[in-house]
Amino acid sequence: MKEQLQQIKNRFDEIVKEAKQLADIENIRVAYLGKKGELTSVLRGMGQLSSEDRPIIGQLANSVREHMEEFISKRSDELKNEALGQKLMEETIDVTMPGVEKSYGSFHPLNQVCDEMKNVFLGMGYTIADGPEVEYDYYNFEALNLPVGHPARDTQDTFYISENVLLRTQTSSVQIHVMENTKPPIKIICPGKVYRADNVDATHSPIFHQLEGLVVDKGVTMGDLKGTLEIYAKSMFGPETKIRLRPHHFPFTEPSAEVDVSCWSCGGVGCRMCKGEGWIEVLGCGMVHPDVLRRCNIDPEVYSGFAFGIGIERTAMARFGVSDMRQFFENDMRFLKQF
Repeated sequence: MKEQLQQIKNRFDEIVKEAKQLADIENIRVAYLGKKGELTSVLRGMGQLSSEDRPIIGQLANSVREHMEEFISKRSDELKNEALGQKLMEETIDVTMPGVEKSYGSFHPLNQVCDEMKNVFLGMGYTIADGPEVEYDYYNFEALNLPVGHPARDTQDTFYISENVLLRTQTSSVQIHVMENTKPPIKIICPGKVYRADNVDATHSPIFHQLEGLVVDKGVTMGDLKGTLEIYAKSMFGPETKIRLRPHHFPFTEPSAEVDVSCWSCGGVGCRMCKGEGWIEVLGCGMVHPDVLRRCNIDPEVYSGFAFGIGIERTAMARFGVSDMRQFFENDMRFLKQF
């Protein structure tokens, strides 16, 4: 049996040395030390030995078992180190190589223009107010001096959800909410999305964006409005920009005006952009109508105010020389990357 144990040990050593993977080591362990392994089978036959030989063979068998267990552990560690070394070689990073440049997105041109506009008014002490896009008829029309029967209420111009609920056609509704819940002085801008039942073409869209402003305080005059719009125009279109106010009619302001700015392309001389007129229309404005103030529980004998509304798409089109509004919404990266 001594010879048999020695032969098992020698075969075991040769097989373990030739093992290339950890899975091979485990198979060898089971083959020799498992319940049906070669060494285990030999040990089961020790009961047939004489009482004199049994302790000698038992000591030798234990020695062989310890040798096998140590050799398996040692060879396993070697294979683990070899695998780690190979992995490190395969996954080595050359830190001297130039990095891969990451591509960064940019703000949409409408967001760029809107943010510029907001920064101009924030610099003048305005705060930003927000309100619902799904609005009651009262806030969108009636509170703004647009009574039942007014053409703007027609379903051909407005998206109605129910008889008294609609998609807001202007952010002026936010001004009513603010005036109802805030005592003067009030100084806000209301940027946001608005909806009108317009057919899509180069200058119209059923969804577009506005930035409206409102100031209510004691002693507010048309001169304050003109001075505010001059600061806005010079900030957005250049320090040499001039403005002019043309009489107009808006139901919620009195007096009302359309505002033109001197063409930033030709300086007012006349060119293709301004169609030879030297002026470009950019917004509408006026003094808040006394009836609008009364509906919001603000005494027009004590307070006065002005309001203005600016189309963000129209401003962006003028700013970037874009002739078709649809390009802002088509998500053509070749177009958007220009900005």
